[in-house]
Amino acid sequence: LLLCHAEEAAAVIVSGLRSTDVFVGESATFTCELSHPGVKNVQWWLDGTPLHNNLVTEISEQDGRIHTLTLNDVACHDSGTVTFRAGPLISSAKLLVKGISPLA
Repeated sequence: LLLCHAEEAAAVIVSGLRSTDVFVGESATFTCELSHPGVKNVQWWLDGTPLHNNLVTEISEQDGRIHTLTLNDVACHDSGTVTFRAGPLISSAKLLVKGISPLA
C-alpha cells in the first residue's frame, strides 16, 4: 500500500483573538486565523453564551481559515470574555465597553 502523503497535521491557531476596548455604540471586531481550512464545529461565545449571526452579531469566514466576529452597537453589558472555538482549538480575549464620559 502506497500512501501519497503523510497524515495531515492538525490545524493550529496562527493568530488568536486580541482584547479590545470600545465605546458604547461602537463596533468591536475579533479575528482568529487558523493554519488551514476545514476545521469543524466553529463557534463564538460571549461570556459563555453562544453567539449567532444576526444584525447585531456578524460572524464571517474567509478562505476557511480567517474567522471574524463583529459586535455592532455595543452596550456596557456587552463587556466580557469573547471566546472562539474550532474543534479542540480555543482562543479568548476581553471586550471592554466604555461609557462616554461627559465633557469637562
